[in-house]
Amino acid sequence: MARILLVDDEAPARKRLKKLLSDESLASLVSGVETAADGVEALEKLAQEPFDALFLDIQMPGLDGFEVLERIGPARRPVVVFTTAFDEYAIRAFDANAIDYLLKPVPADRLKEALERVHRSKGRSDENEDRLAKLLEWMDSKALAGADVPAANGEWLEQLSIPYRDRILIIPISQVISVEIAEGITRVYILEEDPAAPRPRLRQHIVNYTLDQLGGMLNPDDFMRVHRSAIVQFSHIRELVPWFSGRYKLALTGGHEVIASRERSKVVKDRLRI
Repeated sequence: MARILLVDDEAPARKRLKKLLSDESLASLVSGVETAADGVEALEKLAQEPFDALFLDIQMPGLDGFEVLERIGPARRPVVVFTTAFDEYAIRAFDANAIDYLLKPVPADRLKEALERVHRSKGRSDENEDRLAKLLEWMDSKALAGADVPAANGEWLEQLSIPYRDRILIIPISQVISVEIAEGITRVYILEEDPAAPRPRLRQHIVNYTLDQLGGMLNPDDFMRVHRSAIVQFSHIRELVPWFSGRYKLALTGGHEVIASRERSKVVKDRLRI
C-alpha cells in the first residue's frame, strides 16, 4: 500500500482528492494520506518522512509543481503523479515522457488507475528518474529557446536601478548573485554591504524586467541562464553539488542555491573548466 502526500494550494481540491483517496474501494492501495498547501510545506514534509507517492499540483504560488520536483533529493523522491487543470503545454510533455497525470476534477476511476500505476512503478526508481529528467529537460528546452539573445547595442549593464520603499537603489552588477522568476515576478538576489554587519548579507528585490529582458542586458562573459527561471553570475558560484540525472545544484555566495538544467550544467562545468 502507498503512503501519499497530496500537494495543492486550493483547499477544496485537497479536500475532494483526499476524500476520494480515503474511499474503501482503494483501501488495498492506500495506507495513508498527508496534505500540503504549497510547495514549501511539501518540501518540509518530504524532508521529515518518506512517502511512496506524490500527487502534485502544477500551478501553485511560490514554487510550482516543477520547481518542487526539482528540489526533492533523488533519494527521497516518491513516484510522482501530476494533478492539473487542462494545460495543453504541460500535457504534451507528460504524454511524451510517459509521466502520469490527472486532470481536475479527478474522476474516481482514473484515480484508481493512477494508484495502480504507482504500485507498478515502485522499485523502478531508475526508470522513473529517467522519465522525470526527460520531462524537466523538455520544459527547460522550450523555455530556454531563444533566451540567450544579447542586447542589440552590445552594451552591458554596469549597475542596476531598483525601486525600494521611498528611494531608488543603485546596485553594482558585481553584487548581483542571481536573477530568478516565479509566477511572472522577477527577483534579483544581491549582496548588500552593511558596515555594521560582520559580512555582506543576501537580499532580494523585485524588478520590473522579465528574465529575458535582463538576460539580454547582462554580459554573457559574466552571467548565464542556467535554468528556465534563473540566471547566475559565474564569479558567485562557490560549489557544484551533483543533483540528479546530470543536473547540478549551484551553491552561490551568501548561501543561496540554484539548480541548473542538465544541458546548462554541462555548460557551467565547461565554463569553469571542471
